[in-house]
Amino acid sequence: MAEADGDKTQDATPHRRQQAREEGHVVKSQDLASAALLLAGVATLLGLGGPLVEMLARYSTEQLGGTAWLSADPDFIVFQCHRLVYSLGVHVLPIFGMLMAAGIAANFFQVGFLFLPDKLAPDLSRLDPLAGLQRIFSLTNLVRLGMGVLKMLLVVGVAYASLYGEREKILGLSALSVPQIGSYFTQILLWTSMKIAAALFALAVFDYGFQWWKNEQDLRMTSQQVREEMKNLEGNPQMTARRKQVQRQLALSRISTAVPKADVVITNPTELAIAVQYDPETMAAPIVVAKGAGVIAQRIRKLALEHGIAILERKPLAQALYREVEVNHPVPQEKYAAVAEVLAYVYQLKGKKIPTPRTG
Repeated sequence: MAEADGDKTQDATPHRRQQAREEGHVVKSQDLASAALLLAGVATLLGLGGPLVEMLARYSTEQLGGTAWLSADPDFIVFQCHRLVYSLGVHVLPIFGMLMAAGIAANFFQVGFLFLPDKLAPDLSRLDPLAGLQRIFSLTNLVRLGMGVLKMLLVVGVAYASLYGEREKILGLSALSVPQIGSYFTQILLWTSMKIAAALFALAVFDYGFQWWKNEQDLRMTSQQVREEMKNLEGNPQMTARRKQVQRQLALSRISTAVPKADVVITNPTELAIAVQYDPETMAAPIVVAKGAGVIAQRIRKLALEHGIAILERKPLAQALYREVEVNHPVPQEKYAAVAEVLAYVYQLKGKKIPTPRTG
């Protein structure tokens, strides 16, 4: 038997998943976060790197050419440093901000918000040599080794294919000026890096899929574990039944005092029963004083018959009141007309004067 052998044949329950998350066992691929950060970094340099390069070129031309400094007093040096720091900050800080946002987004997408201060404490169990050997030769590390080799081959292959396609332009660079050569190499290096980053990101998606599959396998449970969890969550079945019985008795006790005050009981016709009371002198709207389904509904109808309270079958109205109105709460405004019609009919049957709502 699978249960006797301890085979994990059951999917993880929500409680088991929540426990694993609180312990830090979540689906996360470090390769995916790194690839996303690399991809965002290269894309940011392609979009925002131009102004930075122009600023550095302009600053270098200014400092290495033109009129020589004839004075180098402290105020002049401080001014130049402030100017350089300001120029770098204007162009570099947006790039750093984009990289930080990409890093946070890549990790938040995988894990969400998760704060585990216990994980900051040292884990002495990781110093166990036997456990270390088991981790080294585990399936996860073997997959990581394979992914590492595959990443190296992928980087070399993509870089070779990208540069090989530019071989004719590279051979003709001798006809270009130095600035043109520098601009060309910058562009080709950035676009090659973009291709490598995209390839690594695609590979990291597969790694994330493996991490998800591995996590699902680790979270699977035996039938015995599922039964024990249900027992722990629900408690002793006898105590649960006793608690429900006490709750039912309390509900019946409240109904016994509330139903005699009602003016009408609206039914569905046997499954639901809603007792409604309306006193225009003290109430702004009719109030649901009791409601129930099944056994509770039967008890409400029985009490209504014993106390001479009218019972009317209004299936849609009964369903709406049971679903939308809590006990001791007024009827919602959109149900005023339907309830007023029922109350008017009841007062007409009893030969009583139909009450008019209080004003003010």
